[in-house]
Order: sequence, then structure tokens, then C-alpha cells
Amino acid sequence: MRSSGAEQSTRARVARLILENGPVTAASLGSTLSLTPAAVRRHLDQLIEAGLIETRTSRVYGNRGRGRPARLFAITDAGRSAFEHTYDDLATSALRFLSECAGPQAVTEFARRQVAELERKYRPVVEAAPPDDKVRALAEALSADGYAASSAARPAGKGVTVAGEQLCQHHCPVAHVAAEYPQLCEAETEAFGRLLDTPVQRLATIARGDGVCTTHVTALSLRHGSEHTTTHGNNTEVGGLSA
Repeated sequence: MRSSGAEQSTRARVARLILENGPVTAASLGSTLSLTPAAVRRHLDQLIEAGLIETRTSRVYGNRGRGRPARLFAITDAGRSAFEHTYDDLATSALRFLSECAGPQAVTEFARRQVAELERKYRPVVEAAPPDDKVRALAEALSADGYAASSAARPAGKGVTVAGEQLCQHHCPVAHVAAEYPQLCEAETEAFGRLLDTPVQRLATIARGDGVCTTHVTALSLRHGSEHTTTHGNNTEVGGLSA
């Protein structure tokens, strides 16, 4: 039986919520959209069958306790592509041409120039926020531009050496381009470090196949106890120079 327009519209809303909010539970989706558990399961099953979403198991920090880990639903590359990336092929071809003609450093400079525009846009918003709200203010500014960002406190551990906050971007307009040219992600991370005036570390990116772009932001109270560094994977930058 062919789905009605209303069914398709609701299914699209389910997919977009998963895209914008990252891996979520069926219960959360049902509560947000005022759907019954049976209706949510029906839409999720159809989205999984279409290859637009996938299931994951939630990570548990600290004592697991009793019960099964929550089942989460996350967007797939195919699902993300259904919403975006109309000009990915053209952008990738242009950067490839730039790299071939002027070298990889030209791509790096291009990425930094592009991010500089966003940095100038976000700086007044971040600087106007109280010290404890700067990461949240940046997340809200990113969300207004379609990055579906959020922030949360994050203790040390699980690959994070110092306490702080995590800035998560559940949507990346240039993910497919950045998969070939990580300079785009690196320039963005550098900008976050400058905007927040504290060391930041990129833990995951959608471009590398992770579900969310995740940046660890060192707590402002600890920033004077360490050098201002920006880390991308295994490469650490100190004062803008790779170490």
C-alpha cells in the first residue's frame, strides 16, 4: 500500500529530528512528535528499510547499572544526503582543481578564509555571553546556521584528559567535501579555539564517518594551566603551528 501524504510528511519529520538531534530513542521521538509507540516504530522501521537511518547502542559512562542499554536511532550517509549536498560534486571538483594548480596549502588557506567569515559573525555573540555560557552561545549560533549544535558538560576520561564541555554538531553542510579535504574541519576547529579562548580538541567528525562532529572544550577555569592548543586527531597545534 502506498503511503499517504500525511504519512510521508510525518516520516520526513522523524528523519529530520534524528538528523538535527543526533542519535535519539524512539520514546524521545514519540514525545516530541506526539506519536504513539506503534506509530513511531512503523516510521522507524520504514526509514531503516530505506537505508536512511540505523540503530545504535547508547554509550554508558560510569556504572552501567541494570537493564539493557538504550536503543538509539541515527541518520545514515544516505539519509543525510537526502536533505543536503546539492553542490558537493562541484565544490569537491573546485577544491581538487585548486589543490592541483596551487598545492594543498592553497586549500588550507581557502578553508581558513571561509571559516573566518563565520568567526567574525559569531564573535560578538560569544563575547557577550557570560564565561560559563560561551560554549552554549556558540552552539546556539551554529544551530541558527543549520548545524544543529548542542553543548554539554564532560568530565575527564574516555580519551579526554581534562574536564570541560563538548560542543556537538549533528549536521554538517560540507561533510562529503570535508571527507576528501579535512582542512575544512581543521580550520573550523581552529576558529572554535580562538572564539572560546581555550584549548579545544576535535574528537569526532561526520566527515570521517562518525555520527556527530564532537569538539571537546577545556574548562575555562583550567585554560591558564595549559598551553593554548588545538588538536585534530593525532596532530596538535600550539599557537597555530603543528607539533
